[in-house]
Amino acid sequence: MDFTLEVIPLPVTDIDRARDFYRDKVGFHVDIDQEVMPGMRIVQLTPPGSGCSIALGDAIWDMAQGQTAPAPGTYQGLQLCVADIEAARAELVGRGLDVSEPVRYSPDDGATFMYFKDPDGNGWAVQEYRRRQTEPLHRLLADLERQRS
Repeated sequence: MDFTLEVIPLPVTDIDRARDFYRDKVGFHVDIDQEVMPGMRIVQLTPPGSGCSIALGDAIWDMAQGQTAPAPGTYQGLQLCVADIEAARAELVGRGLDVSEPVRYSPDDGATFMYFKDPDGNGWAVQEYRRRQTEPLHRLLADLERQRS
């Protein structure tokens, strides 16, 4: 049985402001923006090339039994991966995002990061993983699935 991580609910104070930020500044695609049931609006956004989305909503945690809504701005360490961090930074800065300079912690692939926060203070890291230029994650997962069959 595969368990895939596909949606992460993200606590925000203003759904429209957060939607606009992730769409316009970070470049996420808006998959859903609607009232999915009476009194429950969901905005789901997906980073380009990703199999995992974020969900913004005003009542997401109300339907999750036994879960408490986290405070907006408390999520830290959400991580995006890119093949070329300098190109990614140029694109994000061009969109008006306040993103840090890349920090190279070691020369190893996967050891370079840059950081930004959303309007509520939720913290994101962008990791350079150069290997993804020649080995996209979706291809590696498909190959793995074929090997398991």
